[in-house]
Amino acid sequence: MSRGDSETERAKLAGAIAAGERRPGLRAVGGAVARLTAPVVARGGGILARLKAAWPAIIGSELAGATWPAGLSRDGVLKLRVASERALEIQHRAPLVIERVNVFFGREAVARIVLVQGPLPLPPLPRAAPPPPLSAEETRVLEDRLAVVSDPELRAALARLGSSVWAASRRDR
Repeated sequence: MSRGDSETERAKLAGAIAAGERRPGLRAVGGAVARLTAPVVARGGGILARLKAAWPAIIGSELAGATWPAGLSRDGVLKLRVASERALEIQHRAPLVIERVNVFFGREAVARIVLVQGPLPLPPLPRAAPPPPLSAEETRVLEDRLAVVSDPELRAALARLGSSVWAASRRDR
């Protein structure tokens, strides 16, 4: 194949791409995904997904263990699935939940809450076990390293952090 033939092929390929023909090979999917999801996000359908993804961070782990956002209507009604034994408490805390959700979104996304009693779709989050205490040698090494810190509050915070990191590194071994 001569050099002139390869240039002709390149020109054909460039013309085909410009004409909108499909070409074989791998392509990025970001553009296609954005075109598919744009109508959903524009209607606010992404709000419930974001709400579910950040639910424990929005309302706190205590309330998140007893509630789950089941739906959000266009007029701002949040359907909240609630564990039956905590329904009365959540009803009294509804203004707090509404406020926290609206602060999270930065606008009034929720106007009122409808409680639906029943089992939650997710089990409650397990609590992390406290790290095991450090040995006497590990404590001495940590205190020696923190001796240069003059602020007692900072030294105490660094000691807690250091003991947690040290305990986690022992678990990973």
